[in-house]
Amino acid sequence: MTAAVLVQRFGSKRALLLALAERAAAGAGEFHSSFAKQHASPLAALRAYAGCMADMAASPATLARNLAHLQIDLSDPGFRKHLTGQARATRAGLRRLIVAAREAGELSPSVNPTRLAGTIEAVLSGSMLTWAFYREGTAAKWIRADLDSVLAPWLATPRTP
Repeated sequence: MTAAVLVQRFGSKRALLLALAERAAAGAGEFHSSFAKQHASPLAALRAYAGCMADMAASPATLARNLAHLQIDLSDPGFRKHLTGQARATRAGLRRLIVAAREAGELSPSVNPTRLAGTIEAVLSGSMLTWAFYREGTAAKWIRADLDSVLAPWLATPRTP
């Protein structure tokens, strides 16, 4: 594809990026559902999603590029509405995985899926940043350890026969 074709189709770089943001937001629900389809265990699906988040911080340079895009998403109202839609779909997807994990007996019946989804969302985002500060090990191991710390109090105790 040539630059001329892109300009003809979208008119500007901003319009192209907005179209990409809109498409990402529209597909966010299916993206999150795909983890549940790929894993028999809801907790495994949740951990796979965390691994996907870790890919955004595969290196300090990769994370810096993603944060640069986030800056645009936060400061431009056109991009912000797509970011908000994507964030809502993410939280809903996390909540569905938590409910499924509770129903599968992987998490305690007393877990509040809405609260835990919000906590996991915050921890995964914050974990990417703190990994960039310390750069100890890989982002994937760092993020996984933080997710496991959040999940630990809610893991169901194994049933004895």
